[in-house]
Amino acid sequence: MTTTGEEHTAAGTGPWWWVGWRGAALDAGLALASAFECGTEGVRFAHDAGLPAPVGVVFGAVAGSVLLVRRRWPIAVVLVSIAIAPAQMGFLMGLVGLYTLAASELPRRITAALAGMSFAGMLIVTFVRAHQSVVDGDVPMGNWLVPFASITTAIGMTAPPVLLGLYMGARRRLMESLRERADSLERELQLLAERAEERAEWARNEERTRIAREMHDVVAHRVSLMVVHAAALQAVARKDPEKAVKNAALVGDMGRQALTELREMLGVLRTGDGGRARVPSVPLAAVGAAAAAAASRAAGDSSGAGEGPRLAELDELIGQSAAAGMVVALSVEGDMRAYAREIEQTAYRVVQEALTNVHKHAAGAKTYVRLAHRVSEIAMQVENECPPEVGVGSSVGLPSGGNGLLGMKERVAALGGVFVSGPTDAGGFRVSAVIPA
Repeated sequence: MTTTGEEHTAAGTGPWWWVGWRGAALDAGLALASAFECGTEGVRFAHDAGLPAPVGVVFGAVAGSVLLVRRRWPIAVVLVSIAIAPAQMGFLMGLVGLYTLAASELPRRITAALAGMSFAGMLIVTFVRAHQSVVDGDVPMGNWLVPFASITTAIGMTAPPVLLGLYMGARRRLMESLRERADSLERELQLLAERAEERAEWARNEERTRIAREMHDVVAHRVSLMVVHAAALQAVARKDPEKAVKNAALVGDMGRQALTELREMLGVLRTGDGGRARVPSVPLAAVGAAAAAAASRAAGDSSGAGEGPRLAELDELIGQSAAAGMVVALSVEGDMRAYAREIEQTAYRVVQEALTNVHKHAAGAKTYVRLAHRVSEIAMQVENECPPEVGVGSSVGLPSGGNGLLGMKERVAALGGVFVSGPTDAGGFRVSAVIPA
């Protein structure tokens, strides 16, 4: 595993300005070596300057120990090395100081200026010392070799540390850039994972809502009719046995259809649990499709199974409500034509749920179903009059989950339509929907 930039920054546990103890130990070792070098060379400096030897040693040791702060103040280290260059000490400090300066984040013009000063100082000091040695006869070389030796020494003491520092600084910045990019990619991947999880959760919730809506539309209508027929059966059982038998047959038929549809949906929901044959889990979209397929069978047309109910089956739907005792009238405006499956299914469900609500809340009220085929839309309206105060169906007491109107509104809105519902001035209730075609 690689260490990210944030973890790398947080890992700074060294003293003062050092990131870690390893860097502090390295700088302390370099400062100790530089102090020893400068202290040793201070003996000769003291002899040349006519000073006591301990003074030269202390001066060299103090000057060499400046290397300890090379990471914090690299400019000061280079300036001190240039200042003590005439005393022929601080060579290690000059090399390390130039390297640290070039590797730092300071502007390149400062690095170039200080490197030029160091080069000039080293060149002058080397030239003077070499010329003096030639004059004194300590070093047997020609005068023409003095400039060459001076330039070579100055370049060797200046160029390598500067170039190496520039390379290491560029490499460090590249590594930091890669760490930042890795951190950015990691954050982006985490954000994408969170968004994917949110989208998956949203999709699951949408499919759950769709399944609940399909089951409500498929089952609630038939169960409501069963309850209405059962109440009518109870009322006429003794007075009209023939009608009671007919109502009992209708209740049984509707109950069998409701059970069949429930088994279809529950069967799909259980396929992911595994049985004798292990099969992959069925996605929620398949459950919704199965619910829509079961909804198509609610119309009683076996030829259209799997495609959902159609507008052509409205007559049968209204006939079922009429058989349950509802006075319902259907009026159609415009020429009947074929629509997309989703449009016809939604229009059918709106009328179906509106009739179910009439059975639940306004039993015995006269109901009007209007369907209008327009140029670019289809409109439907289900309106019931004020229910009678006393009636056979008014005492049925059907429960309500409060999801019918919400389900209709969601269906219509999903197709870009408009849904409006509310009570009328005459005491009834009206449900209207317009769907783009």
